Amino acid sequence: MAKHKGLRLGEIVAQLGGQLEGDASIVVAQVAALASAEAGQIAFLANPKYRRQLGSTRASAVIVPPQFADATSLPRIVFPNSYVYYARVAALLNPPQTRPAGIHSSAVVQGAVPETARIGENVVLGKDAKIGENVTLYPGCVIGDGVSVGDESVLYPNVVVYHDCVIGRRAVIHAGAVIGGDGFGFAKDDERWVKIPQIGRVVIGDDVEIGANTSIDRGALDDTVIGDGVKLDNQIQIAHNVVVGEHTAMAGCVGIAGSTKIGRRCTIGGAGMIIGHLELADDVHVSAGTMVTKSLRQPGQYTSIFPLEPHEQWLRNAAQIKRLATLAERVSELEKKLNQMEGTS
Repeated sequence: MAKHKGLRLGEIVAQLGGQLEGDASIVVAQVAALASAEAGQIAFLANPKYRRQLGSTRASAVIVPPQFADATSLPRIVFPNSYVYYARVAALLNPPQTRPAGIHSSAVVQGAVPETARIGENVVLGKDAKIGENVTLYPGCVIGDGVSVGDESVLYPNVVVYHDCVIGRRAVIHAGAVIGGDGFGFAKDDERWVKIPQIGRVVIGDDVEIGANTSIDRGALDDTVIGDGVKLDNQIQIAHNVVVGEHTAMAGCVGIAGSTKIGRRCTIGGAGMIIGHLELADDVHVSAGTMVTKSLRQPGQYTSIFPLEPHEQWLRNAAQIKRLATLAERVSELEKKLNQMEGTS
């Protein structure tokens, strides 16, 4: 990140809004946590359990929600969602790295590229690929034939985009991600597997961020679709023909099997697993480590994690779980006998 010289609090509020209480001329050059902040930095309070740190922080200013506006005498910016405001201040003070416009001499480029594009070392740009204005391709990126990359998108080193895939505007794709590899499609022929050609694409909307080493497979017949504003963490696997709705977010190591449809504004915690051909409604939230084996048609939080416990106790409980079906049958028989006895009496 480029180092920022700092902004006056008044300048920050003029750009981002919020209510300023205190000296507007205070200059801050970086964001920090309440406990570790130093002079010249701005901290924030988002979680009430850290309220006590307001009294001891050495930050020059703080960002607080309205209910804590009177809990400190420091210069402060008051905003209902202090965490979001912090994120926006962090973006102001930490502008992204930029590369000079132009095409590096080691790049292999087939076709026209806008003058504003930044094409790094050893980039390969395939036939009929379309690169938008202000696109940055870091060293080692491979962009296949017929790919479209929207304006202002950034692809970090060694991203691979297979042929005919579509990436929207302002995408951020981190190092090692693979977009459009073949989906896992095979037909069983006695003891052998016959590969099914994957003839769909991956279509990614605007303002999508994709983490390092995440893989999104191309569709078998129809496209795999990632909606606008989706945020994907590192090492996620999204299989062929999956559709992910707008503004959904997934944490690291999530796996989505083929032909699953995920609604808008969903969240999936780390290592969550969703089997294929399911549907998740809008605003479904899946806890970390949860295995989803059926469609979730109502919004809400879903969890299937067995609580952590000492290993010996887990072994005993696991043994009892194996007996649940037998116990359920016995209870059912006992209920029938009880009902018969009550009827006789």
